[in-house]
Amino acid sequence: MRYTDTDRYVVLSLELHLFFARIMKEHSLFLQAGFTPRDSDYAQRASFFLNQFEQVLREAARLSDRIVSSKVLSSGEVVTEFTLDAEIQTQRLSGIEIDTRITELEQRLRPGNHPFITPGVVRSVRALNRKTLRLLDRLIEFKENILSNVERCRMFTMNYPLLIEHILREARLYRTCLCNYEKGRDFDCQTLRELTSFWNRIMMEHAMFIRGLLDPSEDALFDTADELAKDFARLLEQAREKNDLTIARESLDEAMKIRDFKAAGTRGILECEIRSIILPLLADHVLREANHYIRLLQSES
Repeated sequence: MRYTDTDRYVVLSLELHLFFARIMKEHSLFLQAGFTPRDSDYAQRASFFLNQFEQVLREAARLSDRIVSSKVLSSGEVVTEFTLDAEIQTQRLSGIEIDTRITELEQRLRPGNHPFITPGVVRSVRALNRKTLRLLDRLIEFKENILSNVERCRMFTMNYPLLIEHILREARLYRTCLCNYEKGRDFDCQTLRELTSFWNRIMMEHAMFIRGLLDPSEDALFDTADELAKDFARLLEQAREKNDLTIARESLDEAMKIRDFKAAGTRGILECEIRSIILPLLADHVLREANHYIRLLQSES
């Protein structure tokens, strides 16, 4: 079936929300969990954004049944086999409420091989996109404020400054894609070179964060994370010398390696077999991002 521009607008918007709205709500949770009692007002604001992006995700999931592609639903970027358990454990460990019913709803989503998109659905998606853009502007401002305070030693948080920069970049990408869709621009948010540069940096930093959050006694996992970080740093450096398709092929190989490492790590954390200060949902979060990147790279081949 050949999609019209309106069909593509709806499908790609919903697929974007299914991935990124969940990422944004979890960023908010990680921020909330990292604040000290002194900054309880910031924790409350983070909780506000968590709740708001849960609403975005719930609405996107409601609209997505029989519309979004099977490739996205089967990729592991929306939910994984670990997501529900990771949410339950993270809620128990942190005391932060998580609406697990959204995950259960997403697990039941059916692909739309021949989606029938009504004018009502188009209007609902347009309203959701515009609501989310306004929300993203506020979330980005909030993250920028936190980063500024941390870098000026005005605030202590358990989140690395680099992690706050990292989640800022992801929020800005989400906003850029939505802006493109709303303005009728190219539906591809990034060129192939921009895609690999962005996500290879994200994967490199994931490996660095994992290394830094593992217990010092986890020597083997520490070494593996360190090697993966170096591999992605090498890809970023070589991007100046190699053509885009070569970098994409090599990036796919490395993305699959870190995906497997993250999957094993998520299972180990959920089963309490790995010593770390990694929330179970953070482990699943970075796994979903690797799955997302792999799906994007495979679509380019």
